[in-house]
Amino acid sequence: MRKLLLFLLLPSFTWAIELTGKVTQGGLITAKVKAGAEVTLDDKPLKVSPTGIVVFGFGRDERGERWLRWREPGGQWQQRRLVITEREYRIQRIDGLPQKMVTPDPDVLTRIRDDNAQVAQARKTVSQHTFFAEGFIWAAEGPISGVYGSQRVLNGKPSRPHFGVDVAGPVGTPIVAPADGVVTLWHPDMYYSGGTMIIDHGMGVSSTFLHLSDSHVKVGERVKQGQHIADMGKTGRATGSHLDWRINWFSVRLDPALLVPQR
Repeated sequence: MRKLLLFLLLPSFTWAIELTGKVTQGGLITAKVKAGAEVTLDDKPLKVSPTGIVVFGFGRDERGERWLRWREPGGQWQQRRLVITEREYRIQRIDGLPQKMVTPDPDVLTRIRDDNAQVAQARKTVSQHTFFAEGFIWAAEGPISGVYGSQRVLNGKPSRPHFGVDVAGPVGTPIVAPADGVVTLWHPDMYYSGGTMIIDHGMGVSSTFLHLSDSHVKVGERVKQGQHIADMGKTGRATGSHLDWRINWFSVRLDPALLVPQR
């Protein structure tokens, strides 16, 4: 990951805040400040770990500038202007889907709402863990078949943008934990996403794994980076076997591909 050292020249000493990540649409930023410091983003307080770690991110369509401000215990407020880099997104067209999978029947809407509520609840987890700060690896091996931010047109009808990265492979391909974490959700059969798992990496950062065929861990279980946690599948609304891997900072949808080595 790219590291930026932001230096402040003060009368008697030089002090720096270190940012790891890319200030771009879909980017996750980790900051290190002095323990006990206060940090805000556009005047909204950010959680600071006991060791001084801070995390935040930028959504797919965020634009413009943000102001990061911080203050050491007993010190003065300092600030840094962050300008979000804009990206171009791919348009994908998928035809031949059953119409009921594009426009669900009214009798399945209740199920969809319940699925969404379970996912939202899991993503609200605010743990003290800082596993995300140790970095990420790819959750599966295989060709990339879908990218973050792309706009999908299903049977000629534009849908919501894609908020993950798709990795293709045979059913049963091992899925591994991209970073340490705690399992907060496992559902074997959600309407859209089929077998769905969420892992909390700490301080609002979570990974979501969609279309799984099986799970090898349980809710509440602590997992280690690289551990075999699930198997790839084609459950839910999937046109073929693949993993849809997503990363969130609370409700902000981020790009996993920005956090792992390029292929």
